[in-house]
Amino acid sequence: MADSSLFRRRVLVVSFEGWNDAGDAASTAVATLQEHIESTPLLVMDSETYYDYQYSRPVATFDGDGAREIQWPTTTFYGPLVPAGNSEESVPSGASLSSRDGHIYLLSGVEPSRNWQTFVGEIVEMCHAVDIEGVILLGAMLADVPHTRPIPTFVSSENSEVRSACGAERSTYEGPTGIIGVLADAAERAGIPTISVWGSVPHYVHHGPCPKAALALLDKVETIIGVVIPRGSLESDAQEWQEQVDRLAADDEDMAAYILTLEQQRDMFDSPEASGDSIAEEFERFLRGRDNRPPDPRG
Repeated sequence: MADSSLFRRRVLVVSFEGWNDAGDAASTAVATLQEHIESTPLLVMDSETYYDYQYSRPVATFDGDGAREIQWPTTTFYGPLVPAGNSEESVPSGASLSSRDGHIYLLSGVEPSRNWQTFVGEIVEMCHAVDIEGVILLGAMLADVPHTRPIPTFVSSENSEVRSACGAERSTYEGPTGIIGVLADAAERAGIPTISVWGSVPHYVHHGPCPKAALALLDKVETIIGVVIPRGSLESDAQEWQEQVDRLAADDEDMAAYILTLEQQRDMFDSPEASGDSIAEEFERFLRGRDNRPPDPRG
């Protein structure tokens, strides 16, 4: 990916739980960032306005004092405790996260159930209020990929300047979209450059978190914003996840044979001899999905 200053000043990193977040990969990536950035809520979206509680149910839990409380589904816009001043100078590649945490804003929560246009309007308004200069949207989808190989990622943008500077693709997908696609469209229309990063989660292990996909997303974010992001326990979690899937496959001949087929396809795609047609076919399969899995939510 080419070097770019577009996302090396004041940037918002976004994830939503739900349709856009296979294997909890995107939300885990943003949560990992939040662990290492001192931030505070700037905007908490009104739960009653944007969520259907029969779809996104509130959760009963206990607070630190042992009292029962209800946690309502929402989305929160976080800003640094000590915002950095505006600067025309981009941060040099390889800088520490601590040197940039005053420039990094986070948005995380649950995909809303209703009033999407008003929802993204509030977010864009807050972006303007705190002078956000670029938005990085993270997502993850189920795909025909083997868990034993590096997790493929797809980086796209509707902004020609972003594509040129960052080596991103322009998505050719048409069909149902999620809140990530809607927010990207609204931000671009408001003059805020956006870039979307999607990770592939092996569809045969979709019932739990996929830390390996979260790591792949963080790798891309690290390149885009030009800082070194601490991974915490995520690397060991990813290794443990892969070993667990290895054990499952060892006890299931059909699953092992299927994974071998996926490995062969992936190795062929990654080989230097891969043709342009085979690469295009692979991306088409990635974008649209196959069989009876949900349609790609990207727009």
